[in-house]
Parts: sequence; structure tokens; C-alpha cells
Amino acid sequence: MTWPILLFGLFLASVAGWIFTAYTQTRRIRALERSHEEIQVEETLVFDFLHGLGEAFSDTIRPNELHRLIVEGATRILDAHGGALYVTDRTGGKLTPAFISKGCPPLVDVPPDILQQAAATPIALESYLRLRSIAPGEGLIGRVWQTGQSVCFSELSQVPELVKLRDSAFGTASVMAASLSYGKQDLGVLAVANGPMGAPFSQGDFIVFKSIAEQSAFALYNAIIYSMANEKKRLDHDLEIARDIQRILLPAEAPAINGFQISGINVPARQVSGDYFDYIRVDDERLGVAIADVSGKGVPASLIMAICRSVLRAEAARNPSPADVLRKVNRQLYPDIKEDMFISIAYLILDHERNGITLARGGHDAPLLYKQKSQSVTPVKSPGMVLGIDSGNVFDRITNDFAVPLERDDCLILYTDGVTETLNTEGDEFGLERTIESVRASASDGAQAIVRRVIDDVRNFAGSQPQNDDITLIAIRKT
Repeated sequence: MTWPILLFGLFLASVAGWIFTAYTQTRRIRALERSHEEIQVEETLVFDFLHGLGEAFSDTIRPNELHRLIVEGATRILDAHGGALYVTDRTGGKLTPAFISKGCPPLVDVPPDILQQAAATPIALESYLRLRSIAPGEGLIGRVWQTGQSVCFSELSQVPELVKLRDSAFGTASVMAASLSYGKQDLGVLAVANGPMGAPFSQGDFIVFKSIAEQSAFALYNAIIYSMANEKKRLDHDLEIARDIQRILLPAEAPAINGFQISGINVPARQVSGDYFDYIRVDDERLGVAIADVSGKGVPASLIMAICRSVLRAEAARNPSPADVLRKVNRQLYPDIKEDMFISIAYLILDHERNGITLARGGHDAPLLYKQKSQSVTPVKSPGMVLGIDSGNVFDRITNDFAVPLERDDCLILYTDGVTETLNTEGDEFGLERTIESVRASASDGAQAIVRRVIDDVRNFAGSQPQNDDITLIAIRKT
């Protein structure tokens, strides 16, 4: 009897062991299945988050929409009660709240009076948090931003501003925060938090959170670059319009006047120019010719140029004295020109009846006079000072009319310093002597030939060196 009982007992023990093993394996399989499902869900959430960030750049996205997408995506993936995104302000000296979700516990020090108000009116706390900027090293968010380190806290003893809220309705039990940076640019801080009723974040959660922070930083950086590109595109469009308007303001061709041949050109260094030239009908027999250079470049200089043009044209009508015209222009422009700006100008009047030119020079480069008989080129250094630096007491006294008699085939050349100050790849200037040689070599062929030769010589001299200043040139030949 003993052996059958023993065998039966062994059989029962084997069956029990098998059942226990099967039960244990089943539980493990179910646990693995649940874990696999959780991983799949997490992967799906992460994929959706990354997909959402990618979709955000398929079209223009507003910054507040991107900020919301980052915070809500992070809280959803990590099953957090709430999250907050702080971004660097324009000065780079502080963090400002970009998006704080409704369920996010306060992550900054909150004054007691605000907490009292929030107990009855929750919006008081929301308003305070949305207006609260953070300095480097200030509180948890400021320290994370300052150190550039990611943190995960389930024990808040190291975060005193949050310890104070532990026993309140606004307490935080667990928090993760990461500094956002990309391309050596500090972008802000991302944080997620759980309240007292939430489970603490695990190390696995922390790894996922840091990955989310990296992708968020990349998205924010791309958003900045995308925004800058759009802004540049808009500015380029505006400058294109400004250039078209300025092109209308500058003469397309020289007018015909008995006894003279005229040619002029403007080559801006940028989209718009601070140089100006113009032909103004004074009366039936006389034509005014102006050339000017506003200090500086780009849009500010072009605006001053446009104002100068309007005033000069208004004062030039039926006034045979170039000096008197410049005196009146200076008086009108002086109150409106900034201290660090001025206008150099040369204004002359061609008179067919008297076969000559009357010149007034307001601090501009001396025109070059080519005499056909001697084939010499000399600067015409009439007195005068630039516009915009004197109210008129000194300007009126030293700016006078200067007669420039011309014989047949003599030429007068007006130019801005963009010609003489053109640099080559070695850093040398084109200079006055080269300008004079270009004029002497082409003057016998007429006004257009002078302009063409000087511009060609300047470009050949500069080579691959970019143009660094506006170039304006006018040639006048007595016929």
C-alpha cells in the first residue's frame, strides 16, 4: 500500500506544481501583454506628439499654438496633471510663461494673498502665473534654466517654494523640469507636474520627458528660424516696393536742353539708395541739375533723400540762383534731420542763353571740369557746407553761386563718393586719380561715354569685392 500512496502523492505534487507554474506563467504573460500594450500606447502618444510637431511646420504656425502643442503633448504622454512652458524673453534676461495648462500645480513661489484669493476665485492664481516672469536662478524654473540641467523630484525638500504648497489644494507631489536649448541658444524651460493625488514620476518617465524636451527645443528653434525667414521675406517685399518707388523718384532719362548733352546713373549698394540726382525745369531756358548723398545707407537714408527731393523741387522753380535754393532747402530740412545725419549736395543750373553753368556746392565732392582744348581735368572747388548741421547762420554766409564757363565739347562731371571710395579685394580705393583718368579717356566721346567708362572702370577695379556704397554719376557736355 505504501508505494501506491507515495506515487499518488508525487502525482498530486506534480500536478500542483504544474498548475502553479502555469498560473505563474499566465500572470507573467498577462503582465508582459499589459506592459507591451502600455509601451505601444506610449509609443503611439510619442509618435503623435512628434507627428504634431512636424505637422506644425507644414504651414505657418502661431507661437502660442506651438507652445500649447508642446505642453499638452508632454502632459498626455506622461499622464501628468499639468505642464508649463516658459520661454526666454526678447532681452534674454528673463523667462516668461508661454503656456500653462489648467491642471498644472504652481511651479513658482505664490504670495499668500494670491493663494487666499485663489481659494475663492481660481482665476486669480491663473492670472498671477501667466504674468509672472522668472529671473535666472529664481526658484525651480530659474535654477533649471540657469544650470541647463534636467531634474525629477518626488521628494520636494530641495524645492522650498513647492514645499510651502504641499498641504494646500495647489500642492505639487512630483515634478520634472528641463532646460530647452538648441544650437547654443537658450530657449526656455519645460515642466510637468502631478498633484498630491497623482503617482510620482518614475525614472522611465524621466527618460521619456528628457526626450520630449529635446524634440520641443528643436521645434522651438525651428519656429524661430521659420519666423525670421518669414519676417525677412516680408521685409524684402517691402524693400522691393520701396526700391520701385525710389526708382520712380529718380529720373529715368535726361531731358533735352539746347546746348547741352546730359547722362546720369544711380547704382544702389542695397535695395534702396541714399544717393539722389535730379533734373529740374527752372524755366523755359534753364535746367537745374542736382546730385546729393545722404549720410548712411538703406531705408533711413532713402527717406531723407525723398524729403530732400520734395523740398528742392519746391524751392527750385523759377529761382535762377542755386545758392539761394540750397539756403532755403537747408532751413527747411535742418529741424527734421537727426544730429548724426547730413546731406552733401551740389546743385547747378544750365543756361543755354549764357552758354554756362552756375554752381552751388553744399559740401559735396567737387565736380570735375574737363577742358577739350587742353584735355585737362580739374576739380571745381566752390565754397559751401553740408545741409542739416547748421540752422543757416554759417551755411548762408559761405554757400554762394559759382560760375563755370564752358566752351564747346567741355564737360562737367558730378559724382558721389561711392565712385572714388570703391574698394578692391586688396582694400585699395578707386580714388580721384583713377576717376580723372576714366573721364579724360572718354570725354571726347560724349556724356554717355563718360558715364559708361567710369562705371565699367569702377566695376573692373572692384572685381569680386561687393559694392559698399551707393554710386551716382552725372556727365554734362557742352555742345
